[in-house]
Amino acid sequence: MGEMERGFGGVWTSIAAILTLFILLVIILRTFLI
Repeated sequence: MGEMERGFGGVWTSIAAILTLFILLVIILRTFLI
């Protein structure tokens, strides 16, 4: 489990950052559209 977590660490952080940016974009678009 430890080695797998280390390997997925960088990928998970990048995915989390992209998801947060995507959610922020959706919220901003909703505020502008509504």
